[in-house]
Amino acid sequence: MLTALSARTLGPANREQIVAALQADPIANCLVAERWEQAESGRALGGTFWGVGGGRDALVFAGGNLIPVSGTPAGLRPIATTLGRRRRTVASLVGSAPLVLPLWQYLQPHWGVAREVRPDQPLLACAEPPLLPPDPRIRAVPADFIDSYLPAAVAMFTEEVGADPLAGDDGRSYRGRVSELLQQGRAFALLTDPDAGGRQRVLFKAEIGALSRDTAMIQGVWVDPAWRGRGIAAPALAAVVQQVQQRFRRLPCLYVNQYNVIARSVYRRIGFQQVGTYATVLF
Repeated sequence: MLTALSARTLGPANREQIVAALQADPIANCLVAERWEQAESGRALGGTFWGVGGGRDALVFAGGNLIPVSGTPAGLRPIATTLGRRRRTVASLVGSAPLVLPLWQYLQPHWGVAREVRPDQPLLACAEPPLLPPDPRIRAVPADFIDSYLPAAVAMFTEEVGADPLAGDDGRSYRGRVSELLQQGRAFALLTDPDAGGRQRVLFKAEIGALSRDTAMIQGVWVDPAWRGRGIAAPALAAVVQQVQQRFRRLPCLYVNQYNVIARSVYRRIGFQQVGTYATVLF
């Protein structure tokens, strides 16, 4: 019985079950699949897999965020019991809503009240070419543009998450993450024309936040507040979708807050369709 099983950390000996769980829902599991694939190529995993029944009954990845991969509510309970005894080190609990919400129900008595719970975040994918003409001005942001790009990334993160990503270590970790995306050609932007000093400002931005063999999760979609309402977002994001499909040859996906009616309308016009539901618990 599940109640008699305990949660254990999983490793290479559990590869078959981990891969099977990730491939069972490659869109919802894009965030974790990228980590696993990087580890298989020799890079650091950046977290720990916890499983019940060798991962057959439940599988969760604990890194910077806690991400359930598979399982039933009953299967997730032993993992919650084990993690609940430990000091919380993750910034959020995120993933498929049918897994996140029961896992949080089990963890809340141990970890206390969350800063915010977002229980309904449509998970969208765009399997066909964009329905709108892509904005030809969208470009991958070069690595040496980090100083101009970073303020837009910080503004988006602060607006969306409600926390300053530069806090804690003077912004070194966040700057390093953004710089890595630029170096990999995974950050895209619409820039102003250079001013008299040659400086350019970001009007629109988006990144491929997670990239697995099958899917690319687009994150950090943002338009400068002074330029909102001018029809920039839809053709700009269509260009990012086109880049994902043609250059990276992946299925573009993203998730959005259910209450963000404007963003959902933009995604619908581009051709995104709902394929699942995410949920996020912010600490």
